[in-house]
Amino acid sequence: MAENRNENKNHKFHKSTFEKTTEDRRQKVLEVAIVEFAAKGYSATSINDIARNARISIGSMYSYFASKEDLFLTIVNNAYYVMENILNDVAVNCTDVFDCAAKMLSASRKFALEYPQLNQIYLDITTQALAQMSVRLSDKLENITPHLLSGIIRQAKTDGIVSRDIDEQVAAFVIDNIFMIYQFSFSSDYYKERMKIYLGEEKVNDIDQVEESILKFICAALGKR
Repeated sequence: MAENRNENKNHKFHKSTFEKTTEDRRQKVLEVAIVEFAAKGYSATSINDIARNARISIGSMYSYFASKEDLFLTIVNNAYYVMENILNDVAVNCTDVFDCAAKMLSASRKFALEYPQLNQIYLDITTQALAQMSVRLSDKLENITPHLLSGIIRQAKTDGIVSRDIDEQVAAFVIDNIFMIYQFSFSSDYYKERMKIYLGEEKVNDIDQVEESILKFICAALGKR
């Protein structure tokens, strides 16, 4: 599995000319592209608009990226590395499955609030309209969390702190779904409103209470001992 992850990391969607240009230009192109894709969605975003707002020629843009899709996937790639670093930090510093769940829940919220545009792009890539791109991503977005959660739950079963009847893969899938929807609830207007409908305005404003309740639910589902 480590070999597959290294292959994914080495895969790039941009051309080598993009790496040869200045850091300032690379940052400008990506910053403008993130704003455009997050605001308009993939289909409505024009690579010509991105080039114009980044103040480079369309010829230069195509010397960096073969297509709008490659530019979009470069951004998704970068978002993946940000998320990977956050999750690796959680994996290193958590003490058990419950501490891990608490830290991952908090990390989901912090990622959404600190990187709202990247979070919106991440949400967009999960839609059926962009499903064709998932093949090129090589399961990149979902490569770490399943192994991290499954491994921690498996260890918790061995240590006897959760029910031994738990299927760690199913449990990891369900818990990650909780984290994902929670994360989207801080950047997508639809999911924000959905959270308000379920929880009410007062409870939404008390994030500590919300996260404590989610963690109690996860603990109960795992059969905490």
